[in-house]
Amino acid sequence: MTETVHIRVETTFADIAADDWDRLSGASRADAQTPYNPFISHAFLSSLEESGCAVAETGWLGQHLLLEGDDGALLGALPAYLKNHSQGEYVFDHGWADAFERAGGRYYPKLQASIPFTPATGPRLLSRVGQPVLPTQTALAEGLKELAKRHGVSSAHVTFAPQDEMPVFEATGYLHRTDQQFHFINEGYGSHDDFLETLASRKRKALKKERRAALENGIEIDWLTGADLTESIWDQFFAFYLDTGSRKWGRPYLNREFYSLIGERMAEDILLVMAKRGGRYIAGAINFIGSDTLFGRHWGCVEDHPFLHFEVCYHQAIDFAIAKGLTRVEAGAQGEHKLARGYLPVTTHSAHYITHPGLRRAVAEYLERERRDVEMVGEYLAEHGPFRRGGDNNETE
Repeated sequence: MTETVHIRVETTFADIAADDWDRLSGASRADAQTPYNPFISHAFLSSLEESGCAVAETGWLGQHLLLEGDDGALLGALPAYLKNHSQGEYVFDHGWADAFERAGGRYYPKLQASIPFTPATGPRLLSRVGQPVLPTQTALAEGLKELAKRHGVSSAHVTFAPQDEMPVFEATGYLHRTDQQFHFINEGYGSHDDFLETLASRKRKALKKERRAALENGIEIDWLTGADLTESIWDQFFAFYLDTGSRKWGRPYLNREFYSLIGERMAEDILLVMAKRGGRYIAGAINFIGSDTLFGRHWGCVEDHPFLHFEVCYHQAIDFAIAKGLTRVEAGAQGEHKLARGYLPVTTHSAHYITHPGLRRAVAEYLERERRDVEMVGEYLAEHGPFRRGGDNNETE
């Protein structure tokens, strides 16, 4: 960087100009180098804050790093939060917190650079389109460390970062952690049947049977996006979300206002897959549409039907990705059941700066073992996936 730059910290997206933010990598549709990621957009992040979902009262105090030039122009950014808990992150460090506090340390508060409640990989070290990337990323990674020291916190965590950002974090003193998700990779399929032809015959038959069974009892599927996303539709989907969320993790993270805000600000980036029976919607899943990826997020239902969850969340997402020419479906955290439905194990990455030397040593040793385990499990699962191998006889169905 030839110009003098400085980092400023903002606590809310209300004080960050949307036009400036959306010129950054990942948030910009005009960036040929970094695909558009809807979770990085000002519309999504500001909706989380404005709705009261990701605010200080819920344990998410904004600490967004803005890299600016002498003229005040936004050159780069890193969305981050000061947190007093580890909820809504999906990269689990509860064990680190417990061990440190048993030893007399204070783990919370901590800094968390992530998209709240969203286990989806996306750029974290954002640079303005046309700006030198590496110096910008390095300045932001160093800036997060400096902010951790200024606050006197135990640690700073950057979760679901893309693999190509990890060398920057490692070079600036962060520890590298890996985990695993299951993604569908679109190999240029012309239809869902083309995809099924790549599976072993037994798996192919099972999925066809599963899809037929899911739509028994007169169930139909609608894809809703853009102007289809009315307040009435959001009312129905929110009821699904509340029902499943309250049973699955106790208290859902998102509120009804959040859905109204994203429906108003980014409706073209949203796909609701809704299941209808007897003229009323009974289940649905929300997805977010990037320039090359469909991101599956929440699902819910008010009627239980065999295999409907798999149809609405996984099979329909594949159908949509193929129809729209998207290269990938990210179906959220965990879930080895996705493997049988054509979703392959993919490594995810996070970076962790630990300020206490003893805790840092312990975490570093743990992560070295964990990375080996993640790699071994990924290789095993990939070998036992549903895809056809040379021994498959491809018998007539």
